[in-house]
Amino acid sequence: MTAMDNKSRYSPEFDMAVRGDTITADRYISREWMDAEHRNLWPKVWHLGGVLAELEEEGDFIRHDFGKESVIMIRQEDGSIRAFYNSCPHRGNRLVLGDAGHMPRITCGYHGWQFTTDGVLAHVQDPDDFEGGNPCGRVHLSELRCESWGPFVFWCMDDDVPPLLDWLAPLPERFANYGVENWVRVLKLSCDADFNWKIIRDNFNESYHLPTIHPELATFINDGLPTTVFEMYPTGHNAMWMIGHQATTRADYHSAEVPAPLDDIARSWGIDPADYNGHTGDIRAAVIRAKRALGPERGYTMYADMTDQQLVDYFHCTLFPNLTLTMSPEQLQVLRTEPHPTDPEKCVFQHWCLFPPVPGMKEVVTPVGPVPLRHDAVARHSRYGDGVSLGFVADQDLSIGTTQQQGLNSRGFKGCILPGQEKRVQRFHELLNDYVKGQP
Repeated sequence: MTAMDNKSRYSPEFDMAVRGDTITADRYISREWMDAEHRNLWPKVWHLGGVLAELEEEGDFIRHDFGKESVIMIRQEDGSIRAFYNSCPHRGNRLVLGDAGHMPRITCGYHGWQFTTDGVLAHVQDPDDFEGGNPCGRVHLSELRCESWGPFVFWCMDDDVPPLLDWLAPLPERFANYGVENWVRVLKLSCDADFNWKIIRDNFNESYHLPTIHPELATFINDGLPTTVFEMYPTGHNAMWMIGHQATTRADYHSAEVPAPLDDIARSWGIDPADYNGHTGDIRAAVIRAKRALGPERGYTMYADMTDQQLVDYFHCTLFPNLTLTMSPEQLQVLRTEPHPTDPEKCVFQHWCLFPPVPGMKEVVTPVGPVPLRHDAVARHSRYGDGVSLGFVADQDLSIGTTQQQGLNSRGFKGCILPGQEKRVQRFHELLNDYVKGQP
């Protein structure tokens, strides 16, 4: 468990060739590139719209604004969920302005047109004043595809995109043992930021920045290259397995005293960290044994289905193009960047945290501190830089966004120079190139 060699490791089962396309600055700063993404990228992928917990009864809805688009997802009488463009077919007014709620009918605030939850026009003012007669029952809201997975609901603008579970593959299978279907979204944080949406996507597609941007993680997450497994899937998504409950092998923590917070993590499972001074790397196996023994009585029923790796390690998935799921044993983080409607050098960053509904547990420790274990206990939108935290690790990730955006505008930047461990960054941009050219 001493410092190890410096070579990145890719899964032999999930590795993909890359071409070596130059990653140019125009994709981060050009309005033309942004317009091409709106035409050729965003209609061709599935978008996470919200969580199913917001759609329990007929008429419950979620609104998701994306770029210049706005989509309504609404629970139907038969229990299904349908998605519609948030635009009145009368003269285009946005129908729904609230983020989420309940409505027996979808009503336009301009002229009072009303639609049933399945998108059928049910009431208009002066119905006989239309050529061809009353339009009720004959006019419909424009519908999009809508499917769900786990605790989430997704929408898609294009009929030719594969079904959601095929598009997500192999991640649904990888997440199955955690039992996330009924997990509770406790944090719903977002902010406006002054950099292109792809800057943070690049950041999440590599772990090269962990020693410099997140140095405090080194005492309980092993970011050493030989111990981290990188994966790239045929569907375009990427992932990595990073060893948890173990300090980094970039330095010799193993022969020292157990560092914080790994010592407190050990104590929380009835392990005396002093017993592991001088061989701190062995705590990971001790935590696995303790979770197997104590987890069920503490309410962590999902432990029975989880592998040893899932009990202690971190599974970090970057779904093409703009969604990240970071799975740890008792927490699922969702991190996403979405484009600004008109400015290629701005974006919206979103951070959700979900936790298992453990019986008797009233509070959970989140990236912004202790929070009640209930749906959207903390929900807020801010502007990055105003002092409102998006979570301590997310704050660190966002801290490089503005300066990188500024540097990408320099005539001196000629294209990225990447080490082997950033192959996932390279692949992301090559897929992006293909989409923008209309050749996915």
